[in-house]
Parts: sequence; structure tokens; C-alpha cells
Amino acid sequence: MTTSPLPDNSERAVPPGTNPAARTAPGRSTGIRWALPSVVTVALLVVLWQVYVEVSGIRPQLLPSPVRVVEQGWAHRDEIGVHAAATLQVTLAGFAVSLSLAWLLAVVVDFSSWLRRAFVPLFVASQTLPIIAIAPLMIIWFGFGLLPKVLVVALVTFFPMAIGLIEGFAAADREAGALLRSMGASRAQVFRYVRLPSAVPRFFTALRIGITYAVVGAVFAEYVGASEGLGIYMSLQKNSFRTDLVLAAVLVTALLSIALYLLTFAIERLVAPWSRAENRSRRD
Repeated sequence: MTTSPLPDNSERAVPPGTNPAARTAPGRSTGIRWALPSVVTVALLVVLWQVYVEVSGIRPQLLPSPVRVVEQGWAHRDEIGVHAAATLQVTLAGFAVSLSLAWLLAVVVDFSSWLRRAFVPLFVASQTLPIIAIAPLMIIWFGFGLLPKVLVVALVTFFPMAIGLIEGFAAADREAGALLRSMGASRAQVFRYVRLPSAVPRFFTALRIGITYAVVGAVFAEYVGASEGLGIYMSLQKNSFRTDLVLAAVLVTALLSIALYLLTFAIERLVAPWSRAENRSRRD
């Protein structure tokens, strides 16, 4: 008596009539569909901008064409690159400080309801401080070095990450926590196995918000007072009526923000791949 060989696992995994190649890279096609409307919209706006400049004959000092912005930005790429590197340094340093403080205080607050009532209102109140007034004070108090710009970035980005973590910890499954406690788990173990994983999706959402704020905060701090960086570069070119170079620096700032934003997805996929899967299943 002969037995037929078991079918291959890959054949069983793909229903009849389904293209196996279409199932190998769902993330790529999803990403293209997600980005395509934005790319088309930006391209249309750039074309309209170019047509308006050519038809109206407006002076480049007032509104340069997109082609001129790219050309002049490329011609001054070395200078802009140096300032972009300085802005990236401030962004990452300030964001690292903010991220560390957000994790530390969020964990402390989660272990004490009294501290939650004491600190959360202060976190909210920190967002009422006008950065346009705080940034010059930082420069006055700490000079034109790295420290005042790092503090501005940390102040701008701290709130969304701290609140995201606090709410993520609070959204943990109570039944799962009660089950672990009934089995003799300590509070630290419940935090590690239940509350911490539940906070990951909200943390990465807050991380994406915070990293874009970090670039804006760094540029603004440099605009107020710095020796190098995209903010001071924009200020100097504005005073020289080089609107094309100002817009080139704005373009670099936008690309830098987008790159850091996309980097958070790569980090999430590496650190917590199950979080991406949960978010995708909720959308579906």
C-alpha cells in the first residue's frame, strides 16, 4: 500500500486561485498605495507652482520656481549639508534626552497613582509654555552652544511621548494583570509582561509625532540663536534676499523629517513586529 506524499506547506498556505507572488510582499504594495496620493498631490502642486512663476514673471526674490530652488540648493549642497548635519545632531540629542525622561517619568507615574495626579497636570502645563518665548531665554541662560537647543527640542517633544506611554500603560488588559497576580506575579512582573507590551503601539505613535516635532524644534532654536544649523542658515539667506536658498533649506528640513518619520517604522518592525501586525488587523 502506497501513501501519497504530504503536500508542501507553501502550497497549503496559498488558497486555490491566489497568486503566490502577490502574497510575498504585502507591505511593499500597501506602502505604495499609502504614499501614491501624497506623491501625486505634491507633484501637482509643484507643477502649478512652476507654471505660475513662468506665466506671472514674478521676481525670484519673491517667489523662485521649484526648478530654481532645486538648482540653487544643489549648487550650495556642501554648505547646506554642513548645516543639515548640525540640525540633525541637535535633533537626535534633544530627542534622546526627551525620550529618556519620558520613559523614566512614565514608568514612575504608572507605579504610583499619587505621582500620576501630581505629574500629569504638570506635563499638560508644560505645553502651554510658548516656545517662541522660552527659546530666547534658553539662549540667554546657556549661551549659543548645543545645550540650549537640546533643551528646546526636549521641551517640544517630551509631552506626546510621555502621555503616549502613560495612556498605553493604563490601557493594559486588566484581566490579564489580575490573572498574573493570582498566580503570584509581582507588580514588576505584571508591568513587564502585560502593561509594557500594551504601551508599545501607542508609544510608537507618539514617537512618530515627537520626531517630527523634534526637527521643527531644532530649526526654531537655531533660528533664534546659533552658529550653524538650518535655522540660522535660513535666517542668513533671508537677510540676503535669497528666497531660493531659504526654500532649499526648507526642502531639506522636510526631507529630514520624513526620513526620521519613516525610520520609526523600521525600528518598530525590528523591536515589536507584533505591534505592526495588530495595527494592520485593526484597520482590516
